[in-house]
Amino acid sequence: MIRNILFPVVAISFLLLGCKSSKKATLAEDNIKEYLTYLASDELEGRKTGTQGIEKAAVYIEDVFKKSKLKPYYQTYRDSFSFIGKTGYNLIAFQEGTDRKLKDEIIILGAHYDHIGRIREAIGSDDIANGANDNASGTAAVLALADYFAKQPTKRSLMFVLFSAEEEGLLGAKHLAQRLKNEKANIYFVLNYEMIGVPLPHNVYAAYLTGYEKSTMAKEFNMGKEKPLFGFFEKEKSFQLFYRSDNFPFYEALNIPSQTLCTFDFSNYQYYHHVNDELDQLDIKHIQNLVQATIKQLTRIGNASERLIKLH
Repeated sequence: MIRNILFPVVAISFLLLGCKSSKKATLAEDNIKEYLTYLASDELEGRKTGTQGIEKAAVYIEDVFKKSKLKPYYQTYRDSFSFIGKTGYNLIAFQEGTDRKLKDEIIILGAHYDHIGRIREAIGSDDIANGANDNASGTAAVLALADYFAKQPTKRSLMFVLFSAEEEGLLGAKHLAQRLKNEKANIYFVLNYEMIGVPLPHNVYAAYLTGYEKSTMAKEFNMGKEKPLFGFFEKEKSFQLFYRSDNFPFYEALNIPSQTLCTFDFSNYQYYHHVNDELDQLDIKHIQNLVQATIKQLTRIGNASERLIKLH
């Protein structure tokens, strides 16, 4: 995520206020740990687009979709595109809505599953940038969402998208946004999960939302909460982060609310594009709590009789 920004940062641990514990919540946390363990493993060699490592990640994600009994949106789960002589694959699963009319409106829940692969100069004997926070954390969140909503569908349809080639310049998102535009797909809004592996070092809000002022998304996701789920982060605006993640191509091509939630604030994680961006650096309980909080609001918004999220 947040391409071409390298900052020395200090890891800070903060415990996110959790939701009520339940068997379902515990299972979600276990699933997230399972997804992260594989996606951030050395076996995938940093998941660089066009490599054998990301192909293994793609097969794994397809298997998760199949186990959740979600259908592909296209003929297969793979939405293919080419760049500089290579082939990339967005992975797309679909849950049709339960309402005869509202199911024509599609909510996209996305994250990029690629990373930068091996680095040129090893640190010690390690040259694999595993990308646990960037962005196995967001990928695991979307897989958990897919599993949950496969069992608890909303009135509107849900599309679960894992983007490739984000690190190459948002190429997978650009491809899919243009394809959906050409197909005249009725996309309601996009919520993109990016670098959510550690909590923010304050108790003001759970995650910041890029393009905070561009739509009513933050207002709707914060509805009924004592502590805001999504907040405004000043550096997000000054660094133009809204334009640096996979949400932007959909905003640009489709003119719809399309934003990214993130908990990386340049002070709470020191391993951006680093070989130490490993599973043991992440707070899995925090990820589970954040995913659970978005599930509650996605359910309300996905079932509402009218569109609650609108552009300003």
